[in-house]
Amino acid sequence: MAAIEWEGVSKHFRSRPALSAVSFSVPEGACVGLLGPNGAGKTTALRLALGFCGPDAGTVRMRGLAPDEPRSRIGVGYLPERLALPPRIQVGALLALHARLAGLEGTAAREAIDAALAQTGIADRRRDACGGLSKGLAQRVGFALAFLGAPQVLILDEPTAGLDPLGMRDARTWVQEARARGCSVLISSHVLSEIEQSCDRVVILHGGRIAASGPLDAVLAPGETLEDAFVRLVRGAP
Repeated sequence: MAAIEWEGVSKHFRSRPALSAVSFSVPEGACVGLLGPNGAGKTTALRLALGFCGPDAGTVRMRGLAPDEPRSRIGVGYLPERLALPPRIQVGALLALHARLAGLEGTAAREAIDAALAQTGIADRRRDACGGLSKGLAQRVGFALAFLGAPQVLILDEPTAGLDPLGMRDARTWVQEARARGCSVLISSHVLSEIEQSCDRVVILHGGRIAASGPLDAVLAPGETLEDAFVRLVRGAP
């Protein structure tokens, strides 16, 4: 069973097509990079998978369930592109709130919070107000929220935004650690070098349709980087 699956999915907004008959999947245990220029339909695909909106045609499944079914969200970690943290709440209190929402209580909640803070390198920021964090530290809090409770599926939208080179390397390590325990990962990003290092499969959207999809080595022509392939498929450049 695929961790996430889009089958013949179309979605329009005000009669404009965001996705047109799109089919692809995130296999169990795989790390898939979702690429495309601005307006290609990446965010729409993620919103459909998370149940934030429904398709006009086709089927979306999250671990075999319809995304609008509450059970589909169990064991799913999500880092949005536009991370908005409540400014007055402390980092630890925010994680505690999310732990309760995830059904974690008592010792299990405390251990999950400690693990997420330690993994993302912000254990010493537990009592800091979220509004006083730098953009890079706030992004680490977003990762901690996504990793809380060791989810089975991770959806990361522009995950390295605001991170310095050390933070980007850390984020790559966190994804590798999640995969090592069997997590399925979907990363939407414009940072092609990070996708090339982290993902074994890619899906490239252009104009709401799939320009290429498959294992990374099958999408790249001989001697190409992922950036070369992206430009070739989106612009038709040699």
